[in-house]
Amino acid sequence: MAINPSYPPWVQELHSPPKPKSKIASSIRDPPGFSASFTGKRASLASKTPARKGPTPEETDILKIKKSWEVALAPAKQLPMNAIMMYMSGNSLQIFSIMMVFMLFKNPIQGLLQTNAVFTRYESPKTKSKMWVVKAVYVLMNLVALGLGIWKVNGMGLLPTTRSDWLAWETQREPLERAVFTF
Repeated sequence: MAINPSYPPWVQELHSPPKPKSKIASSIRDPPGFSASFTGKRASLASKTPARKGPTPEETDILKIKKSWEVALAPAKQLPMNAIMMYMSGNSLQIFSIMMVFMLFKNPIQGLLQTNAVFTRYESPKTKSKMWVVKAVYVLMNLVALGLGIWKVNGMGLLPTTRSDWLAWETQREPLERAVFTF
């Protein structure tokens, strides 16, 4: 195949076969990680390597269980980050802390509502009996994240936990005696 001489040199070198190595160059080993073009005996070695066989159904089920455990423990991995963020945001009512608390409630609630949808990819007839434990751990981790949100809301003073929060529903006490001062 003749290359047009008007092409740049790099195109000509790309389409032309490599020059044979000189005696000095052939005595130097290739650097680690260098893969020469597949020619000669290297191409024949590559064609002789057997193809990798696919995983068996048992291996696939084991991988599905491992992956489902990773998904189930993902909310637990977010807890330290969320706890530090909640601590750093303070207890005052500002837009930043309110949005962080909103996200702290939104994500676990979404996770709880979508528990079955999250694990449908990993369920098979053989793994179905083992998935209830994984789902229970996932639900527990989301409930712990919700508990962190409740702790933050309580720290901000938004939970009605004191008697003064319920004054509107308290009745006024009737005194047993009245003291009147006269001068």
